[in-house]
Amino acid sequence: MKIDSVLPQPRVKVTLVMASLLFLAVLLAFVHAEDFGVSKIHRLHYAALAKVPVKARARRNPLEGDPDAAAAGRKLFERHCAECHGHDAEGGKRGPSLHVADVQKAAPGALFFVLSNGVVRRGMPDWSKLPEQQRWQIVSFLESLHD
Repeated sequence: MKIDSVLPQPRVKVTLVMASLLFLAVLLAFVHAEDFGVSKIHRLHYAALAKVPVKARARRNPLEGDPDAAAAGRKLFERHCAECHGHDAEGGKRGPSLHVADVQKAAPGALFFVLSNGVVRRGMPDWSKLPEQQRWQIVSFLESLHD
């Protein structure tokens, strides 16, 4: 038996080394993702709420207590927001879930501010072109999600 027939050929060696490096890269990415943590990813999605100015956060929803506001807001949400955030605000390919505690505990003024100004760095357009009442209706819908 020849030694050459037992040892891998150069191309096979390169392939084995590349496969091993790929495996290590995937393993390291997985370990790094664990270190990165869901909480850090979560903070990236909802950081805009934490950056809302105090004055804007203090605004109250003028439609609070209006039973029709949430229903109207749902229709507006489906028309303008569901493409990214999902039909029931559960999250989609481009927008995070709006059922999370960060959103549900956010002040109405904070939601209104983010809706009005968008989160351009995260791909969310500003919706300031919608009449103010319609934006408050969407806020009413978002608040109704935790009822």
